[in-house]
Order: sequence, then structure tokens, then C-alpha cells
Amino acid sequence: MTAAQGDPNGAALDPGPDLALKILVAGGFGVGKTTLVGSVSEIRPLRTEEQLTSAGESVDDTEKVHRKTTTTVAMDFGRITIRSGLSLYLFGTPGQDRFWFLWDDLSDGALGAVVLADTRRLEDSFPAVGYFERRAIPFLVAVNCFTEARSHGADEVARALDLDRGTPVVLCDARDRDSGKEVLIRLVEHAGRQYTSRVLDSVG
Repeated sequence: MTAAQGDPNGAALDPGPDLALKILVAGGFGVGKTTLVGSVSEIRPLRTEEQLTSAGESVDDTEKVHRKTTTTVAMDFGRITIRSGLSLYLFGTPGQDRFWFLWDDLSDGALGAVVLADTRRLEDSFPAVGYFERRAIPFLVAVNCFTEARSHGADEVARALDLDRGTPVVLCDARDRDSGKEVLIRLVEHAGRQYTSRVLDSVG
């Protein structure tokens, strides 16, 4: 019986509480985390960006992101509704090593994570990949397809990052809402499969 049908006395059935899931958007410096959160968020995203200054030149490698003038120092936050009753809370992590102490708090209670990758600097993805693998947090790798970057296939990226078998790799444009939403849907599906597999293993 559907909620629209209601109970025999004509009262509408309670469809139950909405479900909100926590998702991290991680990756190296300048890969597009703030852009992805901003492009998909249905609310005005909360950002904690500061201007890059000469004081950070020794620790912030901007050689391949020379147009970048700001950096996230705490987190980005946004929200997107995937379907009725299911929303995702998005937390974009800071990319530089000196802010990594924030990751443990941000990852607490997360369903999963998107690791954004830039094929021009694929090595910058290794720390995030290792972080989520060590903590058994489901994740996928989303390759942000910058126009000036050479095209790489998903299988090629998976081999280069030495990903565990079954870890999804998808291509995306972090500026495009539909592309970002598809990444998030793929992550929720992947995390759901991993959760089901763990439950079955525990009762088997």
C-alpha cells in the first residue's frame, strides 16, 4: 500500500524520515574539489578559501595550476538532493598536507568519498587513495577532465594508481552539475554494494 493510498481510515501514511548521507570530496591541491561542490550544491556552498600568498610558496606547488589564487583551509560544504527522501551532504577537504589533520574529523561518519584526480599530476592522488583504503571507507576516483590535459582511459588511471580491484574510476567535468551528480550517484551505488557485501560476509 502506498503513502498516497493511506490507511483504511483515510489517513496518509508517514513516508518516514528523509535520509541524509555524508560524502567527502578529496584529492590534491587544485584538482577541482571546491568547483565540484559548488557546481552540484543546491544551496549556496559554504567555503573557507583564503588567498594564496608568497608566504606559502615553499609548500604550495602551483606550477601546474598557475591560475589558482585561493586555497581551501578548512572545508567546503554543500548539499544535493539525489531523489525524494535522499540528500547528500558534501564536505570538500583541504588539499595541502599541512591541513590534513582536519581529515579525521571530516571523515567521521562518512558513507564514502570522491577522490578527484588530475592526470597532469596523478601522483597527488596517492595520499587520498591511501587514506581511504587504510580506513576502509568506500571511494571512487573521478578524473577531472581539464581541457589542456592528455586524455586517459579509466583502466589506465586505475593501473597508474594501483587501485584495489572493483574501485570505480569515472571521467567527469567538475564544472558541470549533471556530470558531478552522476559521480555522486556512482559513489552511493558503490558504497551500497560494499556495505551489502560486508553484511553478507559477517553473517556467512
